[in-house]
Amino acid sequence: METETFNRHNKSRKKQRSPLLIFLFLFTLILLFYYFKNFISPSLLPLPQKSKIPIIPRPSQCNPTNRLQGKFLWYAPHSGFSNQLAEFKNAILMAKILNRSLIVPPILDHHAVALGSCPKFRVLNPIELRYAVWNHSVHLLRDCRYVSMADIVDISPLVSYSTVRFVDFQVFVSLWCGVNLDDICSKDQNIPSPLSERLRECGSLLSGYYGSISDCLTALEDDCRTTVWTYQKDVEDGALDSFQPDDQLKTKKKISFIRRRKDVYKALGPGSAAESATILAFGSLFTSPYKGSESHIDIHEAPNDPVIQTLIEKIEFLPFVPEIINAGKKFALQTIKGPFLCAQLRLLDGQFKNHHKSTFLGLKQKLESLKQTGQKPIHVFVMTDLPVANWTGSYLGSIAKDSDAFKLFVIREEDDLVQETAKEVMAAGHGLKLGSILPSSAGINKHHHPRSFSDVLLYIEGTVCSCASLGFVGTAGSTIAKSIELMRKHGICSG
Repeated sequence: METETFNRHNKSRKKQRSPLLIFLFLFTLILLFYYFKNFISPSLLPLPQKSKIPIIPRPSQCNPTNRLQGKFLWYAPHSGFSNQLAEFKNAILMAKILNRSLIVPPILDHHAVALGSCPKFRVLNPIELRYAVWNHSVHLLRDCRYVSMADIVDISPLVSYSTVRFVDFQVFVSLWCGVNLDDICSKDQNIPSPLSERLRECGSLLSGYYGSISDCLTALEDDCRTTVWTYQKDVEDGALDSFQPDDQLKTKKKISFIRRRKDVYKALGPGSAAESATILAFGSLFTSPYKGSESHIDIHEAPNDPVIQTLIEKIEFLPFVPEIINAGKKFALQTIKGPFLCAQLRLLDGQFKNHHKSTFLGLKQKLESLKQTGQKPIHVFVMTDLPVANWTGSYLGSIAKDSDAFKLFVIREEDDLVQETAKEVMAAGHGLKLGSILPSSAGINKHHHPRSFSDVLLYIEGTVCSCASLGFVGTAGSTIAKSIELMRKHGICSG
């Protein structure tokens, strides 16, 4: 009886402790979540919470005595290289229309920053997108991997054309934020605390986290959910765009967005509130056709402005810098040595990883037709994200085994051609030669720290594909395939 009473009493105590234990358990989980979120964040420079925004005085960069001379346009590139290049072309156009110097961004790591889905009205808002780009750009500087878009894409003809003006992002940041970027690129990858805080504040300011600042910064909140930018289409300015979220999407996602067509010159040019700002910050400048409309920018011609019309034609195709073009030609002439077919096969990324059969179908059909010519072996240059070690069991593996009928060529990242080209591109430093602002005046010594660069492989491969005299088979829907088609159209290899 005594033992039974003790057991009942013990069970009662356990029941009484149970809520306390649950509370302690939940409290511990909350503390762990807070710790990992704020102290072990993958973000180098985490954006502070909205509730913690301090009321800051007018930033020193915005004081008339410290303000940079001129007017600048900044934007937030994202996704893969081909998307970033498309945005860069749009940014050049926007900068010219608005008579601003374009801040040329670095090339971001593949999908390091993602926008989201414009058709589904689910995208990162412009402030968060700009800060994500800023943060990744600082990562690249810190890791000594910063490569300007102008280091890869040859914009020298545009620099001398009319009044298109450029300044490299690292030069601009060094001057506007008042930092020595040589202090960032470091082998130990640790940015001193005061410098880290200064960069975070500067990035927050540029991203529009503290809002727009009169005569200094206009941080646009327009994105593909609300705005389709136009130029010289008077009848459409302010009108509703033809593509709007349908009722089902509005109900399911609680969407209240309305897309309007806005003339960029009228909204942001002379006479506007934005025109006086030293910096005009866009979010994404990517656009693509969708359901009879453009997702964000609908400027394909400017018949009433011959200067802009000529620029639209000039930026349709921007070639790689000579160092990359020469490397691609060298591989085609000295390694492949003869007519060849290029196969660009995207198999592992995004939507393409589930469509291997359709990706290989076009290649199979093309090779069968080439077989009818009697040429043996058929030379094929393969540009793919599928490692050679994983070709076994795929169509690539089967044609690789048939050495009598086919001879396959690939370029690897460790090849001497790739490594030498990367060194030549870095030594050329095309990005730092842009504009009238000298790197030395911004405290940048490009020889102070060695920089690593391995992504040059993609650009060399694209150039080789543009030289394929037996034809080109690209992956349907791939922006890389579209870029190669454009290179082939402009005869990169004929020069």
